[in-house]
Amino acid sequence: MVVLIAGLLIFLGGHSVRIFAEGWRTGAIARLGPMRWKGLYSLVSLVGFVLIVWGYGLARQEPVVLWPAAPAAVRHISALLTLIAFVLLAASQLPNNQIRGRLRHPMLLGVKIWAFAHLIANNTLADLVLFGAFLAWAALDFRAARQRDRREGTVYPAGTLTGTLIALVAGLAAWAAFAFGLHAMLIGVDPLAV
Repeated sequence: MVVLIAGLLIFLGGHSVRIFAEGWRTGAIARLGPMRWKGLYSLVSLVGFVLIVWGYGLARQEPVVLWPAAPAAVRHISALLTLIAFVLLAASQLPNNQIRGRLRHPMLLGVKIWAFAHLIANNTLADLVLFGAFLAWAALDFRAARQRDRREGTVYPAGTLTGTLIALVAGLAAWAAFAFGLHAMLIGVDPLAV
């Protein structure tokens, strides 16, 4: 569990600099330059991500079960919530869509939904630590991003129907790839198994 927690602290800590140390971040970017900052940020993120994956894998070898396994209906609700999360993730990365225009920070909303979906479907201490940490981080970051938008008067383009349909299809395709194959291959769990 120590490796998982270390990975979460590094990964989410790096992703929280803008929330808790905006002034320091701005100064660091000015000193290092945008490209070196992005390189350092990416390196910290990668190290954290590797530790999360490794630590979660280690924790799953000797799981600490906290409550009974979720019934099949909850796992199916979780799969549906994850579909929504994938659509939000796609909308955050694709231009000119109404989802991004309306929600402003669809990636953070997607992370919140993804984490919640995994919390209700899983029952071990490692699940609680991993998905609970991501849920808490996404909630804090979403709040900070909305406050920053209000403070800076940020306006998001409304988006188009075509852009929205592309985001919906991309999110659905990515979700299907994960739900029907990649999740079992990469994580070792079939999320749609009853």
